[in-house]
Amino acid sequence: MCGIAGIIGEATGAQALIDAIAHRGPNGIRVEESERYSLAHARLSIIDLEGGWQPLHAAGSTIIGNGEIYNYIELAEAYQLKGKLGTGSDFEPLLHIYAQEGEAGFDHLRGMYAFCLIGCDGRTWLVRDPFGIKPLYIYARNGAVAFSSEPRSFGKAQVVPAISNQVAALHYTLENETAWPGVIRLEPGEIIEIVNGSVKRHRTRSALPPARSRISDDTAAIAELDRVLEDSIKVHQRSDVPYGLFLSGGIDSATVATMMARLNARPVVAYTCGFDAEGARDERAQAEHVARQLKLDWNNVSFGEEDFWSIVPQVAWAMDDPVADYACLPTYKLAQEAKKRLTVVLTGEGGDELFGGYSRYRRAQRPKWLGGRVAEPQTDTILGAGAVEAWRKHATQPNGFSTLQQAQSADIATWLPNDLLLKLDRMLMAHGLEGRTPFLDPEVAAFAFHLPDNLKTRGKFGKYILRAWLEKNCPAAEPWAKKKGFTVPVSAWISPRAADLAQTLPQVEAVRAAANAETIRAIFTDDAHEALRYPMLFLGLWGRIHTEDATPGAALKSLPLTS
Repeated sequence: MCGIAGIIGEATGAQALIDAIAHRGPNGIRVEESERYSLAHARLSIIDLEGGWQPLHAAGSTIIGNGEIYNYIELAEAYQLKGKLGTGSDFEPLLHIYAQEGEAGFDHLRGMYAFCLIGCDGRTWLVRDPFGIKPLYIYARNGAVAFSSEPRSFGKAQVVPAISNQVAALHYTLENETAWPGVIRLEPGEIIEIVNGSVKRHRTRSALPPARSRISDDTAAIAELDRVLEDSIKVHQRSDVPYGLFLSGGIDSATVATMMARLNARPVVAYTCGFDAEGARDERAQAEHVARQLKLDWNNVSFGEEDFWSIVPQVAWAMDDPVADYACLPTYKLAQEAKKRLTVVLTGEGGDELFGGYSRYRRAQRPKWLGGRVAEPQTDTILGAGAVEAWRKHATQPNGFSTLQQAQSADIATWLPNDLLLKLDRMLMAHGLEGRTPFLDPEVAAFAFHLPDNLKTRGKFGKYILRAWLEKNCPAAEPWAKKKGFTVPVSAWISPRAADLAQTLPQVEAVRAAANAETIRAIFTDDAHEALRYPMLFLGLWGRIHTEDATPGAALKSLPLTS
C-alpha cells in the first residue's frame, strides 16, 4: 500500500505531486526522472521491507504501484521466474510477465492495485484493479499526462487551476468524474495507454468473473464457500508486517474473523468501534461475544461527541474526492487506534454486494402487490438524483442476470467503488494503514455472484449462505438474529449546535453552490431534515479545506459554534 504519482511526457514534476500525498507512504519517498517521464512513490512497507522500493526495474520495464498483488508467489512459479527476480516485491513478477505477454499479462493479477508500467516495448500503461479497491486519478494537458493516487496532488502541485466551488452535494461522485476541474478517476478495471501525451482507453475488465459449475445444494455450497474463503484470506494475510482486522457486530466481519482465527496460531488482533451517545446502536457487546469465542486479541474503541468534532474536519481533509458518508467517522477512529499496533487490517467490505445482504435486494424480488420495488439505493441528499440515475443505468444493462444480480452488479459498479472503497482507502491511508478486502477477490466473486438467488436471499434473510456457514463455524455470531443496522449518532451531536450552523454554513461558497441560504437554514432548524445535516456540515468543511485551502482546524473554527 503506497501512494504513486508521476507525469508521462515531462521530465520533472513528480516530486510536487507526491509531496501532497506523503501520508500514504510513511516509510519514505523515491523519485525517478528521465527525458520521458517523472515518477514518484511514497512507500508503506508491507512486502520485502528492504528490497521492495519503487520504481522497480526488470526485464526492460519499469513500474510504480499502489496496493498488493496477492498471487505474486503463484505467478513467479507459473512463469518460472526463480533466479530471475531481484527482489521479493509482489510487483516485480508482473514486469517479467509483461515482457512475455504484453497487456494480456494484466489479466492474471489477483489483488488490489493501481499502477503505471512503462514497458520494454516503449508503451506506457495506467491500470486499476477490477473492483476499484485502489484509486488512480489522471489529468491531461499540453502533451503530457499526470497521475496520482489522490486528486489533491494536482491542486497542491498547481497542475490544475483552483478547484471549482460547484461541488454536487452527493454522498459520492459518479463513475470517472471528480470535483477537481479536468481531473478524472480511472474506472474500476480500466486499462489505458498513454500515447504521444494523450489518453487512449483500451478496455475495462469486469469485477464479475464468468460463472463456474453451478452449485444449488446447501451442503455443497457451504463446503465450497469454506474453501474459497480460506484460500482468499490466506493470500490476503501475506505480509511482512503485523496484521489484524476490524470487527463489527455483523455477519461479514465475523466471517473474516472466524477464518483468520482458524488460520493463525496466535490470537488475531481485532478492533471494534462503539458510540457513546444515548440511544445509539452499539455493536460492541456482540463483537466482544464473537471475539471471546474466537479467542481474539480484542480492542474496544469508543467514539463520543468530542471525537466527532475533532475528527469530522480531518475526515473532510482526507476525503479530497468527496464522500459525505458518516461511516467515515468510526473508520477514521479505528484506523487511528489500529495503527498503534498494526500496519495491515482485513475488513468485510463487499460481503453485502456479493452475497445479497441488503434488504432492498429482498424487496426487489417480491411482486409489487407485496410491496416489491426496484432495489435502487435511497439518497438523503438534496441533489442525490444523479447517484440513482447512474445506478439505474448499470442495473438495466442487458446481461442475462436475475433481478437480484442486476441490483448486485449495479452496486458493485457504483456504490462500492465510489463510496465504500473510497472511504476505506482515504480513512486508512490518512494514518499509513493498509486495508484489505478478502471478499473482493476474483475467486470469491466467481463463487458468490453466480450462486442461485435462494442461496443469497431466503425468506427474511440476506446472505443466507454466509449465515449458514457461520452457524456451523462460529455460532456466537448469532447469524440468524435480526440485523440491528449500523448508524452513527451524528444527529445527536449536531442538533445542539444546529442553530449556529444554520447561520454560519451559508457563508461557505461550496455550500451555497449546493443550496440557497433559506434551504440550508431550514435543514438545520426543521428536524424533519436532520438526515441532511451531516452532508451539509461535511460539505462546508470540505469547501473550506479544498476550495479555500484552510487547515482542518481552521475550517472548523471558521464555523463558530457557541454551544
